[in-house]
Amino acid sequence: MNMLLRLLLVVLKSTFRPRVDPLGPCTTNLRVSPTDLDLLGHMNNGVYFSVFDLGRIDLMLRSGLLRLMRSRGWHAVVTNETGSFRRPLRPFRAFTLRTRILGWDEQHFYLEHRVTSEGRSTTTAVIQLRFLARDGERITPERIVGLLPGPVRRPELPPWVLEWSKASYEHRSAEPAPRDSEG
Repeated sequence: MNMLLRLLLVVLKSTFRPRVDPLGPCTTNLRVSPTDLDLLGHMNNGVYFSVFDLGRIDLMLRSGLLRLMRSRGWHAVVTNETGSFRRPLRPFRAFTLRTRILGWDEQHFYLEHRVTSEGRSTTTAVIQLRFLARDGERITPERIVGLLPGPVRRPELPPWVLEWSKASYEHRSAEPAPRDSEG
């Protein structure tokens, strides 16, 4: 319920906030809720990834991309994600989520999320997105970019992002290692 309320607030606020470039950055200001906490009293690592969803929605709403995609029946799905946690966020702490598109390859967009609070970095994440049509057809990043007004300069993906994507694919495709029998 907490994320649904936050989603509604992000959607409502986006109509009054300035438009952003489709590649970002887009800043979304939030606050740690008591329902975000784990047993240690700080924001749960799983909650961060739900918050990152809100940042992507804010970026797509404020850039106009979400409207263009929905009119064609297209939507984004997360296919891979990784995060690094540096500092905890305590209850009621205000924080800023900065979302931007790092770039794309033939199949995916890669986004970066950065969380800061009180001027200090707390968390970073990289998300890999694929776009699909209602019937399951894969929509290439070039078709998504083609929806945008004017020319869009394709950022060069950092080599580590490509290596991360390749390693993740190899991990998904690998057979599980046999376990030693216990006893």
